[in-house]
Amino acid sequence: MTLIDLRQDAEDFNANPYPYYAKMRAAGPVHRIRTQDADGVWLVVGHEEARAALNDPRLVKDSREINGWRDESQGLFTNMLDADPPQHTRLRKLVAREFTGRRVQALRPRVQEITDACIDGMLSAPARAADLVDSLAFPLPMTVICELFGVPDLDRASFRVWSNELIGPTGGDQESAAVLAMSDYLVSLIEAKRERPGEDLLSALIRARDEDGDQLSAQELVGMAFLLLVAGHETTVNLISNGVRALLTHPDQLAALRADMSLLDGAVEEMLRYDGPVETATYRHAAEPVRIGSTEIAAGDPVLVSLGSADRDPARFPDPDRFDIRRAPQGHLAFGHGIHFCLGAPLARMEGRIAVRTLLERCPGLALDRNGGYEWIPGLLMHGVRKMPVRW
Repeated sequence: MTLIDLRQDAEDFNANPYPYYAKMRAAGPVHRIRTQDADGVWLVVGHEEARAALNDPRLVKDSREINGWRDESQGLFTNMLDADPPQHTRLRKLVAREFTGRRVQALRPRVQEITDACIDGMLSAPARAADLVDSLAFPLPMTVICELFGVPDLDRASFRVWSNELIGPTGGDQESAAVLAMSDYLVSLIEAKRERPGEDLLSALIRARDEDGDQLSAQELVGMAFLLLVAGHETTVNLISNGVRALLTHPDQLAALRADMSLLDGAVEEMLRYDGPVETATYRHAAEPVRIGSTEIAAGDPVLVSLGSADRDPARFPDPDRFDIRRAPQGHLAFGHGIHFCLGAPLARMEGRIAVRTLLERCPGLALDRNGGYEWIPGLLMHGVRKMPVRW
């Protein structure tokens, strides 16, 4: 099979990967690719095949027993996203006991308050122009997840640098430095919470025990805090910015939503399908030979599942490159599928709906600022921008 080198047009691919995925899907549902950080990775691009791969127990998340590539000392990766049953089942059960729908719904008034405060600040800009990421898309979910964790005094500037580096590595030693810095910070945070527990989620995770007395180890607490803090804001940052950008570049859909806010829930689902925040699920490895479509994946081979490509597959979604807020996009894979389906999906949806509704209600003349430029997130993991200039 021909190796597709995605490094050749990296900047263009980061900005708009969908034409590349369409070309791949037309040639088959699975391809061998080369990226900036990996050489010879299988990429699943078809919707049916992606859905099956996400739920295939032979494609494992914890590859240490296969090739020993991960350093055991890096506690950031001791979390349920990088685990398989029975360990995944155990970790998710302990977290799900505390990260409940009731806890999420109780946040709704506070999410609205934070959104209003962010937009107040944005609208006070004298030039009637701002960066939507800095003004709303980042501070809203970052504030929510920090308050949920009981860390309102988090150094958010440093945390944003670390998180950006882990989500879209820039190369060199910056990624390893970010891993160490975030790990050290979380160890200190957990110790502080042990000494002075509260009613927040992190304190609850420290206390959490199941009916057999099982609880998260010190390393597992670091990994879970990392996963929930990073995933708890990065995905929503890009849900908001990608979704608003889709509306502003499709004026007919924007007008339809402004005229009928009962379309909001469906609009957010279409935003997730059309240009979701997580472009590619994290690495899996074949624990044994696996056949996907007509392609044989050898034992030990790394596999990536493209959620972004799957959600533009015409075999599943008619006219998939059309942004249509009245579409019934049930079955999109923006939050994954199977045992690793995103635990924070209800919170992300709630934040996205409140942010979009409030922004449209309070900024009737909102538009993209053509004088500003985007800064696209590099790599395959997340799709979105780090800057999004708007005006009103």
